[in-house]
Amino acid sequence: MGMAASIPYYTVEDLERFPDDGNRYELLDGVLLVTPAPNAEHQLIAAMLIARLLVAVEPMGVARVVGPGAIACPPRTQLEPDVLVYPRRFPRGTPWSQITEHWLAVEIYSPSSRIYDREFKRAAYVDLGVREIWLVDADAQTVEVCRAIGTSQVVRDRVTWAVPETDHHVVIELTGLFEDAL
Repeated sequence: MGMAASIPYYTVEDLERFPDDGNRYELLDGVLLVTPAPNAEHQLIAAMLIARLLVAVEPMGVARVVGPGAIACPPRTQLEPDVLVYPRRFPRGTPWSQITEHWLAVEIYSPSSRIYDREFKRAAYVDLGVREIWLVDADAQTVEVCRAIGTSQVVRDRVTWAVPETDHHVVIELTGLFEDAL
């Protein structure tokens, strides 16, 4: 009879002691998720999304756009979306664990993160109260938009985001986004 495998569980506090080695360390209910540093295409898409979102929301003064960000729910969960938008009422320097409202989380697929992003993190973001999740697939040139578990829409032409607490909509043309990253 074999011995049962033991899975180590970690806390957000444990993450602070992990090496700064270029890998991304995240926790989902105590389980460690490790992915290598993103490639240049991934980072270009993230930067372009951040730029487009900043241009759209900065003049309104309602949101902060960062990348990567962190959604922390201590002691056992801390996820790092590639792009995160949250309300501006949280001052600069607010610890991630004290930012309690998240409007948009964006994950850009990479070969090492696709399964985590789609199968685990998407549902976790919904459970953590993120209002909208975008799963960006540069290979397919699509964005999957999720607002609730079990519901999503894959868009191929443009993604539209309704900025919470405003009547404003941000429209991002995907053709330009993906062509600029190549």
